[in-house]
Amino acid sequence: MSHAAIPIAGALMLGRGRLSVPVIGTGIVFAMLPDADVIGFGLGIDYSDSWGHRGASHSLLFAAISALLAVALIRPGRYVVAGIFLFISMASHGLLDTMTNGGLGAALFWPWDETRHFAPLTPVAVSPIGISNFISARGMKVLQSEAIWIWTPLTLSVTIVLVLKYWRMRWLRQNGTARQ
Repeated sequence: MSHAAIPIAGALMLGRGRLSVPVIGTGIVFAMLPDADVIGFGLGIDYSDSWGHRGASHSLLFAAISALLAVALIRPGRYVVAGIFLFISMASHGLLDTMTNGGLGAALFWPWDETRHFAPLTPVAVSPIGISNFISARGMKVLQSEAIWIWTPLTLSVTIVLVLKYWRMRWLRQNGTARQ
């Protein structure tokens, strides 16, 4: 569930009015959507196949195409901001998965390179697949790891951005240059 933290943090940092509710909601869904590839297990798709878990659906190309399609369907007021937000929302999934300490890595550069990649540092505990496996001692260790390596940095980033925005607005108001 920590994948949803990226678009939530992004929406908070951008502030009210920059993104519509449908765009934010789509970003949250996009952040988690790549893991829908686990249905492939039931269809006989091997984990290491291109369309297996952490394969094509975790690629930057898949994120870019999905963002473009979503922007075309949603037709937000700010196409570029929405497109970048949706791309980052989905691309962050594969990037976060490269930071885990298990699995096969993520095929970030599919279809040009089917290599599964890991980040230079892999501090995030890999999450077990399946809800019954997640509600366990191992699942609690994963949540603790995600709190340290994902939620804490995001919370600090959002706090810093919001404080800087507040100070900027306060300075602009004091100097008579605030936007009307």
